[in-house]
Amino acid sequence: MSILRTEGIVKDYPGCRALDDINVSFDSGKVHAFIGKNGSGKSTLVNIFAGATFPSAGDFFLDDEELHFSNPSDSREKGISTVYQELSLIPYLSVAENIFLGRLPKKGKIIDWEKTYRLADELLKKMKVDIDSHTEVYKLSMWQCQVVEITKAMSFNPKVLMLDEPTSALASHETERLFEVIRELKKQDVIIIYISHRLQELWEIADTVTVLRDGKFIGTEKLIDLSHKNIIHMMFGDVTPSVRPDDLPVHDEPVLTVEHLTRSGKYEDVSFELRKGEVLGIAGMLGSGRTELLRSIFGADPFDEGTITIGDKVITESSNPIRMKELGLGLTPEERKSQGVILIHSIKNNLCYSCIDKVSKNHIIDEKKMTAISEKQIEDLQIKIADINSPISSLSGGNQQKVVIGNWLNNKPTIMMYDEPTRGIDVNAKGQIFQIMWDQSRKGVSSLFVSSELEELLEVCHRILIMHLGKIIGEVNPDDLQIDDLYAICMGGSI
Repeated sequence: MSILRTEGIVKDYPGCRALDDINVSFDSGKVHAFIGKNGSGKSTLVNIFAGATFPSAGDFFLDDEELHFSNPSDSREKGISTVYQELSLIPYLSVAENIFLGRLPKKGKIIDWEKTYRLADELLKKMKVDIDSHTEVYKLSMWQCQVVEITKAMSFNPKVLMLDEPTSALASHETERLFEVIRELKKQDVIIIYISHRLQELWEIADTVTVLRDGKFIGTEKLIDLSHKNIIHMMFGDVTPSVRPDDLPVHDEPVLTVEHLTRSGKYEDVSFELRKGEVLGIAGMLGSGRTELLRSIFGADPFDEGTITIGDKVITESSNPIRMKELGLGLTPEERKSQGVILIHSIKNNLCYSCIDKVSKNHIIDEKKMTAISEKQIEDLQIKIADINSPISSLSGGNQQKVVIGNWLNNKPTIMMYDEPTRGIDVNAKGQIFQIMWDQSRKGVSSLFVSSELEELLEVCHRILIMHLGKIIGEVNPDDLQIDDLYAICMGGSI
């Protein structure tokens, strides 16, 4: 039996303790679910095991050998492999080439292709999957790509395999196929650490659950002894949501009406109304279709059927972001760094991209106007900067997110859509984001708010729509339920 354990692990960042005296243990031959809400510290601990970051204090051991890593290669050499949520496969290379990328077997100075494919086939057979090692990766299904990633990790003969959200992009039938592979790995006496926000699947695959909350170790329990509510309580504790301000008037007239909107494989027959000044939440587990819905409403992705009505404009076919911006919509995307900002560009430029027509004439930018508009948002949104011309990459996550919001507010929208606006930012910055939504509500601006942090929706929203497997399954009043009730409903329970 192998054991991975920690003794008093601490990780400090400026102004924040991410891990506080963590003592955990994971043994082989089991699947250990490792969970916690965003900001709990689980990713930080995984990164320490993976050699991607270093503890400020404390020690960790594998089979009683004290480990010290300076980079991920050191971790891999000691028998720890990680499969991250973002796949790292190269689409136009074969399965075998991806598995052995950077270390292809050779005869002298020549690649030994016969050995490469034979070894890959042996690994895939050991995983008990029927995948041809000659196949180019782009021809595989998503679950097969995930299996290839795991096979690549297993080719290093690890003692520890860490799986970060392995099912987040998989359909239910693909998830079950992946679980079959993981069960085979468990028989090979590997320590499997399984990270997931899909709590409902833990009972299908995991033996134990270890929970962190706010950087502290809460406990490790056998899954068979726990209910959904037990786990939710471990993750959140006794949560009392803050009270939403009572001076946020919601008007009767709808500013956005969505009727029977459908995009095949993403969401189906979605209908709802958003009223003037309202903050409307959309709750659901990962894969429920929330992001895809917002992107279709904004015109970034197509839809197949249904209508979108904004004011007196009825949209019956897929649009584009330029037109939707002209109709008064703004969207802060889920992937802030890749879709919300241009990291190498200045703070000033990033604050003005959505309103570039307001700061230019005859395709010539008026730098004075640009500076004035940017400085106003910096003051209004309390964005902490050293220099307006510094790259936005120099800002914290919370301040970057406020720049994304300020960019769209410069366009004076009537509807703002926020997709995971608090992901990866600290508690103080989250409160400031909520205050921006409430301030806009007082001005009559309506908000659609998607968050995986369900307690945020209870705190911020007037109403909450529940999405499950691509459908709106109901509507709840945040004043009438607790966080564990909302979580249970999002996992498919009754309202």
